[in-house]
Amino acid sequence: MKKILLPSVLCTALVYGADILPPEKRTFDQSKFIPDISLIMDASYVDRNVKDAEVGHLEVPGVVHGLLGSHSHGDDNHATYNAENGFNLNYAELVLSSSVDPFFTMDGIFHFSENGVEIEELFFTSNALGHGTKVKGGKFNSNFGYLNEQHHHAWDFADMPLVYEAFLGMHGINEVGAQIQWTAPTPFYLMAGFEILQGENEQMFGKDTIDLTVINAAANPEVAEGDDGASLYVGYIKASHDVGNTTLLGGISYAQGESRINHSTDDEGPHVFSGDAKLYGADLVILHALDSYSSIKLQTEFLSRELDGIQYANDTLGNFISPTMVKKQNGLYSQLIYTHDKNWRMGVRYDTIMQNDVEKDGVMIEQPDGLDKYTAMIEYHTSEFARFRVQYSQDYSMFNEDGQREKINTIILQANISIGAHAAHSF
Repeated sequence: MKKILLPSVLCTALVYGADILPPEKRTFDQSKFIPDISLIMDASYVDRNVKDAEVGHLEVPGVVHGLLGSHSHGDDNHATYNAENGFNLNYAELVLSSSVDPFFTMDGIFHFSENGVEIEELFFTSNALGHGTKVKGGKFNSNFGYLNEQHHHAWDFADMPLVYEAFLGMHGINEVGAQIQWTAPTPFYLMAGFEILQGENEQMFGKDTIDLTVINAAANPEVAEGDDGASLYVGYIKASHDVGNTTLLGGISYAQGESRINHSTDDEGPHVFSGDAKLYGADLVILHALDSYSSIKLQTEFLSRELDGIQYANDTLGNFISPTMVKKQNGLYSQLIYTHDKNWRMGVRYDTIMQNDVEKDGVMIEQPDGLDKYTAMIEYHTSEFARFRVQYSQDYSMFNEDGQREKINTIILQANISIGAHAAHSF
């Protein structure tokens, strides 16, 4: 029932939106709607105290492995931003945006890297529904939380916060699906939204059938059987209010879906998780304007996730096992950004995973604590189209294959340059 409810609502809204404009106002000339085009380049130089051959094997125990460097899952190769020591061409991003007609706009964001090309976002948005209602369809970044909707070039740091990347992966919740939002007619900003998504995030969600015979020839892949159709549901409420020169923005979010985490082809300890996943989020942003160009911004988000299912693997003797697995994990990031003028910005960020409870067949598996990361950056803008950043971080969250903590020191020199028309980013 859930899988047909939102599409039905969207279709009704679109038909209603088409009817609220009288015929005499529907005159349309396509020549007036030439797309805005922009191209964004991101490159970096990385100096990390861990060799490239080792960094891909590091893990946050009980949470995730392969956050840094490049790693493979089956036929897929994943290269994170700033993956290698030395020079990195992280991506080129082509953005196309235009009105379609009096009823819709369309946006396309295409991601080019040395590994290939992908559609990062491609969606239409209604603009004629009225009553504070807006619908979106296609592939897009979910409005879960605060940071998830933003693209890499809009981030205040060169890398994603630890808790976001550990729980959701480098691209966050970026899915094919539909979204409906309603903005209340209140004196302050108040918005509620709901999304139904395909559910293919490989870090936490997923719904595919996984062939377990890759782990063990005698295993039955049907025990990790997937599902058809949309499987991820996201809801959120966001509010904002101005108090003098200070803007407050806060929100709560929730996501629920099936979970298939496939590490069946890993060289070490191949395994598959099949179950259900829930993700809770709370965010707060406080922006205080000091004058026309300078400001201070405090931004923080808390994420909590629950995974409940079965993990399929082989034991040390090579026997196929399928223990129940329950994970309850949470963490946050908090950052402070000072904008000095039109050219200079600087900031610090603290990342941590606070709770890391892993229960296997009813027995709690002890996990290390102190999964923290500290980051500082300073950046110079020659204009609104070009910025150059120096970032330094100390990461205490990663452990090697021998279970020893690695202290990772990283310096990143980043250049982010864009040409063409590009919409302004939210604060």
